[in-house]
Amino acid sequence: MSQFDIQFTFNGETISAISGQSVGAALLAAKQRTLRKTRFNQKGRGVFCGIGVCFDCLVVIDGASNQRACITEVISGMKVQTQVGTNA
Repeated sequence: MSQFDIQFTFNGETISAISGQSVGAALLAAKQRTLRKTRFNQKGRGVFCGIGVCFDCLVVIDGASNQRACITEVISGMKVQTQVGTNA
């Protein structure tokens, strides 16, 4: 049996995760490094601190923007998208 027991999507791509894993950890394991883009110049950002302090890992989860991927537990069926600036 596989250790990956949860599936969710990131920008439409199916990602497998382990129960209890954060969205950020699951995305890093799936080699997804850019989680958001800055408001100006569209520069890529990803997990930096990993503890919810820096806000570099902001993503859109199930339509709600400004969600910190590093401290949000992944849930089966969750739809995660890259956040651009302060909007989806």
